[in-house]
Amino acid sequence: MGYALSGDLPVGVFDSGIGGLTVLKEIRRLLPQEHLLYLGDTARVPYGTKSPEVVRRYSELNIRFLLEKKVKTVVVACNTASSLALDYLEELFPGIPIMGVIAPVISNLALLPGLRRIGVIGTTATIRSNRYQQLIRGQQQVEVLSQACPLFVPFVEEGLVDHSLTRQVIDHYLRDLKRADIDTLILACTHYPLLSAMIDEYFDHRVRIIDSAYYTALELKKMLENAQLLNPSSEEGGESFFVTDTIETFRDTATRFFGRPLSNIQHI
Repeated sequence: MGYALSGDLPVGVFDSGIGGLTVLKEIRRLLPQEHLLYLGDTARVPYGTKSPEVVRRYSELNIRFLLEKKVKTVVVACNTASSLALDYLEELFPGIPIMGVIAPVISNLALLPGLRRIGVIGTTATIRSNRYQQLIRGQQQVEVLSQACPLFVPFVEEGLVDHSLTRQVIDHYLRDLKRADIDTLILACTHYPLLSAMIDEYFDHRVRIIDSAYYTALELKKMLENAQLLNPSSEEGGESFFVTDTIETFRDTATRFFGRPLSNIQHI
């Protein structure tokens, strides 16, 4: 790695595009003093339709870039990369703490009451990896139903988060889960929180909806505390954003994900 970890170094976060900004938003809320460095691989998005080998290679390149910027930890804010590449990345980079967005959700499921039938929705690659399904069944005596929703990502990126077409797509993908009478739905893609209000309405507000962003930020805070890597400063941390495609496209869409306009965006 080539440098010593310390609390004043930034937290590195990467995603295939802009969905990981929902995770970054929660990290900023829970850890206001931390410096945050975000890499969106917008030139190669989406990861959800690519092979495991390609996802691992892209994820490795992303972490190598973040390590050049001297981050103290890496959050893989992408469900597809967390499903297909996390074990590989942890082996490849043993000197730096790396966490994904799946384990935080699974560990917190055990704390929720009344789990009986859980739905998992995500990209094609995430659902095919069977990662969520295996981990849930490994610790819970529950039924797990899964559904890939590949059109959700482009609809969200086009800003169609309150549109009749989106409602039709939600019905197309989720009608079987609704008929199955699930009690909990895991949003296994960082884009999907922007559709959570519409999904909640579709299920008549009767299904517990789990967003990985909050739990990931919570686990990150615990990990930094345990490793004594929290930033000791009392001032608000800075933010830097890097993208592999045009800055303008990222900036316009990213505002919806992060909740406010972004500055300090660089193309790499």
